[in-house]
Amino acid sequence: MAGLWFEQFRVDQVFEHEIRRTVTEADNVWFCGATYNPAAVHIDAEYCKTTEFGRPLMNSIFTLGLVIGLSVQETTLGTTVANLGMTDVRFASPVFAGDTIRAVTTVAELRESRSRPNAGIVTFVHRGLNQSGEEVVTCRRQALMLKRPA
Repeated sequence: MAGLWFEQFRVDQVFEHEIRRTVTEADNVWFCGATYNPAAVHIDAEYCKTTEFGRPLMNSIFTLGLVIGLSVQETTLGTTVANLGMTDVRFASPVFAGDTIRAVTTVAELRESRSRPNAGIVTFVHRGLNQSGEEVVTCRRQALMLKRPA
């Protein structure tokens, strides 16, 4: 278990996640197929030549999921009960096949769970950055986190 217990988090704690991931065309095509998203802007290279981007965009939900996934090892692996919600999701810059994405997480809030004495709620702010340091996605995520066993 690499994740942290609720008591180990502190407000304004920052995690510069070590693992990065270069995204591929295959990731994009697979994700669009798995989620039944046939949008031409993601899967049709010829169509994309006529857009302002000139090439397929990575599916934004894939990018969001990747950034959250990159955060798991240092924050929630084995210590999370459930995701409670995500808010303030913003896609600041496009992501293309070949971009390398990294994640930075900040702890924004902590509070005891009212219904579960063995857990607390952590609000994380996740930021995804590309290889040039440009922010590509950000979101606030609330997670129900286990407390250290007695």
